[in-house]
Amino acid sequence: MQKRPGHLLPTEAATSLASASGTADEAEAATGIRVSNGRVVEANGNDFVMRGVNHPHAWYTDRTGSLADIKTKGANTVRVVLSSGHHWPMTSAAEVSTIVRLCKRSRLICVLEVHDTTGYGEVSGAATLSEAADYWIKVRGALQGQEKYVVINIGNEPHGNKGYEHWTADTSAAIGKLRGAGFRHAIMVDGPNWGQDYSGTMRDHAHTVFEADPNRNTIFSIHMYGVYEAANTVRDYLNFFVSAGLPILIGEFGDWHTDGNPNEDAIMATAEKLSLGYLGWSWSGNTGGYLDMVDNFKANPLTDWGKRIFSGTDGIATTAKEATIYASGASGGSTGGNGGTAPRGYLYA
Repeated sequence: MQKRPGHLLPTEAATSLASASGTADEAEAATGIRVSNGRVVEANGNDFVMRGVNHPHAWYTDRTGSLADIKTKGANTVRVVLSSGHHWPMTSAAEVSTIVRLCKRSRLICVLEVHDTTGYGEVSGAATLSEAADYWIKVRGALQGQEKYVVINIGNEPHGNKGYEHWTADTSAAIGKLRGAGFRHAIMVDGPNWGQDYSGTMRDHAHTVFEADPNRNTIFSIHMYGVYEAANTVRDYLNFFVSAGLPILIGEFGDWHTDGNPNEDAIMATAEKLSLGYLGWSWSGNTGGYLDMVDNFKANPLTDWGKRIFSGTDGIATTAKEATIYASGASGGSTGGNGGTAPRGYLYA
């Protein structure tokens, strides 16, 4: 992806933010993974800390076997790239069903995201959040009844560095469209500024977006690349949400980036200290191997980045706990994919 350099603005939070605890009615409306007291929990109320990686399904539709490989490395969650059909071939409802089934077979929680919204306002033809919501409605049949296993990440990095002041209204409206269509899943939303929120827009307006969700079941996702070189920048951003009682996780990060050197040590250490989720970018398939955790989708050996995130300090292998929903087993299903051609010259993140 095309990250843009920037500086995280000083915190300009409102002095008073209501707790993201939700009411009994809201908890009932959320039948699966949900937000409770600013935390992400399972349907049974157990705390759930996502620890996993991103998988680029939309560009490599024949690599669904990677989901099992990701699990063998210790992950409890995988964030899967889908396409609404605006930039890449649309991920069909049948494909979505297969992905969910394979995640369940591998005892993974599945975060599904539409990638076509990336950099809206700067990328010609990028999808709007409203269009991404329309996609989710099209494939709703594949998602109904999967609320305990699936989180819907409406759209990846839905604003670049132009027009990001519309992020609050656009995100709230997209959530409203999904709730109006009957979605009861936990919804995840990415920050603007190519996901890095260096303008502080998501930070300063997260409470407004959370309150706009009638189910109070929205999780905020920050992507940490070059903007997050300094450890205190990482800590300040994440601590703000925790102090405000708002659910936050790191939906993408790497060990290096063209726009700067993200502080993966601080990201992982702070996430562990605060019991927050993190999902590293990405399993494999990046242009030139950049940010790959394994080479050419082969489970072994791990690259240096793969070794760091899976087996390094505060890594996935030692900190991830499997979702309790799998204590009684998960649904089965056969592996497979329908093939596809990966785009060239695109940095996937």
